[in-house]
Amino acid sequence: MSHIVTIKTQVRDPAALAAACRRLNLAEPVRGNAKLFASEAEGLILHLPDWRYPVVAQPQTGELKYDNYNGAWGEQAQLDRLLQAYAVEKARLEARKAGHSVLEQPLPDGSIRLQIQMGGGSG
Repeated sequence: MSHIVTIKTQVRDPAALAAACRRLNLAEPVRGNAKLFASEAEGLILHLPDWRYPVVAQPQTGELKYDNYNGAWGEQAQLDRLLQAYAVEKARLEARKAGHSVLEQPLPDGSIRLQIQMGGGSG
């Protein structure tokens, strides 16, 4: 039986965020305070390619704090890729915890299909 799931991403799992960064060949996030143009934010700091200011993940709320000045200081697509990678890694981690295997298939439109096999082992 197949089920299609739409996920609205909240970044709450530091391990999945670190895995997402590794997947995208980004430096892993570090805890701290970061300046975001006219404000500061505390949390897990990460740097996206060609972004002027870092992105700060706040796992306690699931929010991301950033200032890309509507794309002028950082391409939105970079953040979208990070959120997609986070969602994939979080789903993989949760599936493995439950003892299921995961098959991953990149699709031509840039999306990623995950097929989770119940009780399928470590995939």
